[in-house]
Amino acid sequence: MNRLQYETSPYLLQHAGNPVDWYPWGEEALEKARAEDKPILLSIGYSACHWCHVMEHESFEDPQTAAIMNDHYVSIKVDREERPDVDDIYMQATLIFTGGHGGWPMTVFLTPDGKPFHAGTYFPPVPRHGMPGFKQVLMAAADAYHNRRDDVENSANRVAHSLQSAGLVVSAQTDSPLTEDVLVRAAQKLTARPDRIFGGLHSGQHKFPSPMNLEFLLRYHSEKTTPEILDIVTFTLRKMANGGIYDQIGGGFHRYSVDNKWLVPHFEKMLYDNAQLARVYLHTYQLTSEEFFADITRDILTYVMREMLDDSGGFYSTQDADSEGEEGKFFVWTIEEVEDALAGHLSDSDIKLVIEYYGLIPGGNFEGKNIPNIEDPVEDVARWNDKTLDEAEAIISQARELLFQAREQRIKPGRDEKMLAAWNGMMLATFAEAARVLGEGVYADVAVDNARFIMHELADGWRLHRTHKRRDDGSGETKLNGYLEDYASVIDGLLELYQTTFDPHWFAAAQSFTDHVIDHFRNTESGGFYDTSDDHEALIARPRSVQDNATPAGNNLMALNLIRLAAYTGEHHYEDSAVEILSGVAAAMQEYPSAFGTALNALHLHIYRPQEVAIVGAAGDGATSTILNTVQGPFRPRVITALSEDEPGEDATPPLLGYRSVKNGQPTVYVCQNFVCQTPVNRAGEVAELLG
Repeated sequence: MNRLQYETSPYLLQHAGNPVDWYPWGEEALEKARAEDKPILLSIGYSACHWCHVMEHESFEDPQTAAIMNDHYVSIKVDREERPDVDDIYMQATLIFTGGHGGWPMTVFLTPDGKPFHAGTYFPPVPRHGMPGFKQVLMAAADAYHNRRDDVENSANRVAHSLQSAGLVVSAQTDSPLTEDVLVRAAQKLTARPDRIFGGLHSGQHKFPSPMNLEFLLRYHSEKTTPEILDIVTFTLRKMANGGIYDQIGGGFHRYSVDNKWLVPHFEKMLYDNAQLARVYLHTYQLTSEEFFADITRDILTYVMREMLDDSGGFYSTQDADSEGEEGKFFVWTIEEVEDALAGHLSDSDIKLVIEYYGLIPGGNFEGKNIPNIEDPVEDVARWNDKTLDEAEAIISQARELLFQAREQRIKPGRDEKMLAAWNGMMLATFAEAARVLGEGVYADVAVDNARFIMHELADGWRLHRTHKRRDDGSGETKLNGYLEDYASVIDGLLELYQTTFDPHWFAAAQSFTDHVIDHFRNTESGGFYDTSDDHEALIARPRSVQDNATPAGNNLMALNLIRLAAYTGEHHYEDSAVEILSGVAAAMQEYPSAFGTALNALHLHIYRPQEVAIVGAAGDGATSTILNTVQGPFRPRVITALSEDEPGEDATPPLLGYRSVKNGQPTVYVCQNFVCQTPVNRAGEVAELLG
């Protein structure tokens, strides 16, 4: 066993038995490289990555390849989910070396001081499809390091300089003001070429759900009333939820599809995808009142509670694509397997209906087997099989449960049980918001338990840590400095939880974490925040991400948080910080809106201004509940809500409640915007009229 045996990351532990003398990222490995004058072979991946497993089996488990690595390199293995700072820096380097083609596994060759001199992604064990074999690459890079040192050093220094200045590029581009025109142009670009056949904001192979961009379009529609944009979003969400990218039997979204119709996914399931998508479906339900979207939200959250929720209240990170060495094996079916699972419970004619409904065909739609998907409306399937709609829905519901129970007997994909602060914050926000919109008390319980987990296991005062992993004996290990995205997502989750429970403790925690970010992550030269704190380990560059990837950029989500906090507290410096961030990406938001969905959401709130709703009244009172349903039931992305059961004084938490009093002996609502409050009202209808 190599040194990875002492790590907590399941991805690193998967490599602990490799014959490669792996090191985790840290000073021990870097010092060994310096002392022995060896280059570093840096391999970055994550546990749910299919091709990471392939490269491990082909190369890292191979004694000959391992011998080359051990003789010529200090080899470092990194879990990108644990170390987004290391991943971000060396992904930028990989894009430079490959002409813009990045991905995982990522393979980077470094000098002992951490500067990259060559990089790629997956390398096959032998030359294949125009790619060199991995052993060839290893020998060539080692030869270059030892025999052409000047060339290697010069190349590495140039790339390092580029990485150190990369964070300033977007900021230097913009002279654009923060106006409504930015939002209009972004919405136009995002919806210029939608796929009107299969759904999505673009056509072509490899489709990602893009929840941040869909969320922006929902917010844009809520302000501008654009039926054509809402149609694009709802059509896309329906196609995704009916496709193979959605687990039709067990619920939850896979990561992305490799085809143009959402049928064939990469089968891994990521916590962050499901957190973001559940929220988009929830907001679409609020806008449309169509139960379909609420049902998908509930289905996702049921999956998360069943498969991804730890007893401690924390959420696990991912489920693998592979089981028994095959990608997707757990999720696919032959028609015979479906018939066997349903036999004895459903008639032959009902089984035929189920097979038609899930789009199962004799030859399979994926490598000889079938990915369940829904191509035709249940109304049509019912009519073709001489059933009423109610009869067909009952048959499908029973069949789905039977297929789920049969699937539970299979060997499940591996699960990465580390619990990351950022991803937990995302799911916290989703459960908290779903609890109040859907009226599900269990969601509120899950959200509160998760917030307690974060505060107990991932926080040390107002310092967050990145990751927590439980041991078999029930104890746990928390480690690594929290990143900006950790703070931003947790703050977002706590603000949503406050608006569900109105426990001032959660608001106070969100504000304290925000103040910590301002004190320790601030970029005093060009505004905004670095991804790492001022006491973080020194790397060859201090990363500063401004573009969304699969998750929101920490800077952009912080902008959204800061604008809300400014409205809650009246503290102008919060919004000033948000404006610094948004001003730095104003031009990019218009030119490349697909990379700035979260920033566009923040700009939407900044342009149209928060609507502040302060309520004084008992939360359990019928009249207060009616008012809350009026305020929080519809999609009102600009509304922030505060409630106090007593008449708060000067030191109210949040300050928005300060000096509010009951009028007419009834629950009383104050609706404010831009430092001006309307006359307080007591009835839900009056509140709705004030909110517009």
